[in-house]
Amino acid sequence: MEKTIYPPVVIGLNAVIAAVTEETPLILTVKGTGHSLTGELKHDSNAADAIPFGPFDPACDRTLELGLRRWVREQTGLELGYVEQLYTFGDKNRDPSEEEGGPRVVSVAYLALVREGILSGTAGAHWRQCYLFFPWEDWRRGRPAVIENHIAPALRQWADSAFDDRVRQERRERIDINFGLGGAPWVQERVLERYELIYEVGLAAEASRDSGLPIEEHPFPSDLALGRPMALDHRRILATALGRLRGKLKYRPVVFELLPSAFTLLQLQRVVEALAGVRLHKQNLRRLVETGRLVEGTGQFDQQTGGRPAELFRFRRDVLRERPAPGVGLPGIRHTG
Repeated sequence: MEKTIYPPVVIGLNAVIAAVTEETPLILTVKGTGHSLTGELKHDSNAADAIPFGPFDPACDRTLELGLRRWVREQTGLELGYVEQLYTFGDKNRDPSEEEGGPRVVSVAYLALVREGILSGTAGAHWRQCYLFFPWEDWRRGRPAVIENHIAPALRQWADSAFDDRVRQERRERIDINFGLGGAPWVQERVLERYELIYEVGLAAEASRDSGLPIEEHPFPSDLALGRPMALDHRRILATALGRLRGKLKYRPVVFELLPSAFTLLQLQRVVEALAGVRLHKQNLRRLVETGRLVEGTGQFDQQTGGRPAELFRFRRDVLRERPAPGVGLPGIRHTG
């Protein structure tokens, strides 16, 4: 019986590492020559931003997660705490070396939550503001101007360009549902759907790069106002992580991984708002976390508030035993503008 020969596959490991400092959501990025898992990874300050990544070494790494932690430590100097597996990405030609006869690259992505720290390592690591990559996702000061000025007109043009009435209608519905247009609500968790639509229409810089067309020949030239591009499909991975994180706010206490051991309720609110990209009603959030017994008072006060001292709280870990879904939720979302 003739033995089947399968093409080679490389397993990659990617880490979306998020932090929130004050009111700023941050993502850890690195620089690497070519951003290919099949070549030598070297620091290149001129390369596009990437999330920390590297190949899984079955001879060295007992588990995928241990391999990920090793890569992050080597590239950024960070020791990760909370880590969860996010998704597996394996589209054909997602690594440029595959088109040149290289192996298929399947990447297992993880989401890690940390507090911002000093970086070192071998990969030119930097903290970047998350909404530099997705400027349409930050609604804390109202609907972002980029939606009305850039995204909505291009998407409507794309919808109207369809020759078939059914396709035209489907495109319009997809645009409205994902971007909160035409009376549809804005749904925070649909980060990936929005980015994929922007990519499909050609508004993302990566779309022009991946198509092989010069930007001026692409039907919808990209604009840096539509977000900072990333290497390979890393912005898609980041969109997946942000959507997952926003969803988990409702049913898991992940937000406390980003806070100090003692915090004010205002600090808690600002971190939730930074991740959700919307403002929340102060009293509704406080009522939820207090009646849900997510936090408990420490008996101490923060004297550095600039006004009346604010009580310090801590996460009440017993809630993990008491409730199946102890999230802070997104209560009383306030859309402005």
